[in-house]
Amino acid sequence: MDGSAERSLKVSLAQRKWLERGLTQPGGKLPLFDEDGRKINPAVIKKCIEMGWAEPWFANPQKPDWLVCKLSHAGRALVADSHDAA
Repeated sequence: MDGSAERSLKVSLAQRKWLERGLTQPGGKLPLFDEDGRKINPAVIKKCIEMGWAEPWFANPQKPDWLVCKLSHAGRALVADSHDAA
């Protein structure tokens, strides 16, 4: 099994839901809050960055603790394939 297939098996439901929301946003921007207005768990964001599915986009000087991210090419491929199949 290659590394990309192995990585795709490790995506959690929370990670997948967060990444999928970037598919419909300009530039693949990933949300800071979920559909209910709660802040996305920083562990979800950090793990997606670590796995190469998301990448930091820019620093927010007013909220330096917020991780503003966008889908990476690998993240887009990961969720677009499963999103198209659904």
